Amino acid sequence: MKKQLLKCLPIIALMLGSFNSIKAQETTTKTTTVTEINPPLFSGNNGFRKWSFGLNVGALAPFAAIGGRNDFSKWLPKLGYGASIKYQASHAFGIQLDGVMGELAGNNDRLQNGAVPVSPYRSFTTKMNWSASLSGVVTLANINWSQMRTSVQPYLSVGAGAVSYTPRTINNAGISEGMLPKATDISFFVPVGFGVKMNLSKSVNLDLGYTMSFVDNDNLDGYFKPPYAADKYSYAHIGLEFALGKKSKPQMATHNPPAQMNSELRAADAKLAAEIAAGQENLNRKISEMSALQAELAKMKMDSDGDGVSDYFDKCPGTDRTVKVDGAGCPLPVIVPAKDTVIRITNNYVITEEDRRIVSEAIRNLEFEFAKSSISNRSFPYLNRVAEMMALKGFSLKLGGHTDAVGSNAANLTLSKDRAESVKNYLVSRGVNFGKIEAVGYGETQPVASNKTAAGRQKNRRVEFTLY
Repeated sequence: MKKQLLKCLPIIALMLGSFNSIKAQETTTKTTTVTEINPPLFSGNNGFRKWSFGLNVGALAPFAAIGGRNDFSKWLPKLGYGASIKYQASHAFGIQLDGVMGELAGNNDRLQNGAVPVSPYRSFTTKMNWSASLSGVVTLANINWSQMRTSVQPYLSVGAGAVSYTPRTINNAGISEGMLPKATDISFFVPVGFGVKMNLSKSVNLDLGYTMSFVDNDNLDGYFKPPYAADKYSYAHIGLEFALGKKSKPQMATHNPPAQMNSELRAADAKLAAEIAAGQENLNRKISEMSALQAELAKMKMDSDGDGVSDYFDKCPGTDRTVKVDGAGCPLPVIVPAKDTVIRITNNYVITEEDRRIVSEAIRNLEFEFAKSSISNRSFPYLNRVAEMMALKGFSLKLGGHTDAVGSNAANLTLSKDRAESVKNYLVSRGVNFGKIEAVGYGETQPVASNKTAAGRQKNRRVEFTLY
C-alpha cells in the first residue's frame, strides 16, 4: 500500500499544482479578466464551455457495492489513477472518455461466514494495464436554483469499454502462477457510476465519484470458479476537472438556466417599466402641447365683431358687421368709379369684362413647382392684380384645385386642395378678406382634357377662379 501511495504522489502533486496555478492566476488577474457573460436563453450552446479534462486518483477493489459473488473471500484496496475527457452536449447530459490504471488484489485469509475456504488459490494480484470506456453522464439536479453558477452537481453515468489485465495467483503451496492459456487478456466491461462535482473556481471542479465495472469474463482475478459468474471491480476516486475554453464563457454543466431566466425576466420587467414611464411622460408632454395648440387655434378662430377676420389678425377690432373690410379687418375706402367701368348698386359692385380679364390672365399664368403646392414667382404679379380688384370691390372668389390622373387618388386630392389653399393664403396676405375666399380640391375627378396625352394632362393641372 505504501509503494502504491509513492507511485501516486506525482499524480497528486500534478493535480494540486494545476489547481493552485489556475487559482493563483484567477486571483492575480481578478481586476483585468472579463466577467462571465451568460449567453441569451434559447440561443443554443455556442456561448458555453463544453470541453473539459480531468485527473483522478483513488482505490481499486475487486468487488461491487451492490453485492454479488466473489471468487476470493477478502478484497484488498489498491491505488488506481486515471484521466478523463468530457464533452457536455447539454446542461444535463455529457459524453465522457475515461482511462484507469492500477492493481486489484484479494485473498482467502478469512471467509465472511467463518468457513474454511475451498479454493486452490491463497491470493491474487491483477495488474490493470489499461482500461478505456465511453460513458453518458447525466447531471441529476442543481442544488441551489437561485445561483447563476451552481456549486454542487450530482451525476450518474453508464457506458461501455475494454480493460487489459494481467492476473497472478498464489496457490495454497505459496507458488505464484500465471493465468492460462495466456498471461494477459482484454475483456469488455460495463461501467456504472455515480458521484458529485463541486466548483472550486470558474474553471476547476472537484470530482468525487464511485464506479462499478462489470467484466464480461470470470478470469479477472486469475481464477475461473464454476458456476460461471462475471467478475467485477470498483473504483472510488477523487480528482480535479479542468474546463477548457475562454473564461468569459460559463461552464455548461454548472450553468443554471432557471436562475438566468429569472434574472433576465427581472431585467426585462425593469426595462419595460422604464419604457412605460418614459412613454407616459412623453404622452403627458404631447397632451400639454396639444392643449396649447387647441387654445391657440380657438384664439385664431374667434371673431368678436363678426367682420369675417379673426381677432388674431384683426387690426381694426369692433368694426360694424355691415361695413366691408379688408384682410386686416379694417374698413375699405369708398372709391367713386370712373367712366362707369364699375356700376355700383346699393354698396355692391357688378362684375365687368375687365374684372373677368384680370382673373383669366391670373389663371393662364398660374404655375406651381413640380408635384408641390408652392406658387412660382412669375405668377405673383397676376395674382396681385386679382387681390387689388377684390380688396377694392369686395367680390367673393371660389378656388377649385384640379390635377391630372398621374399618382393615387388620395395624393392628387390632397395636392389639389393644397394648391387652392396656397392661392387663397397669398391673396389674403395681399389684403383680401379671409372670409371672401373659398378653397376646394377636386383632385383628378373633373378633367377638361384626356389624361392620355401630355397636353391633356397639362390642361387638367389647374386652379379655377370663380368670381361672384
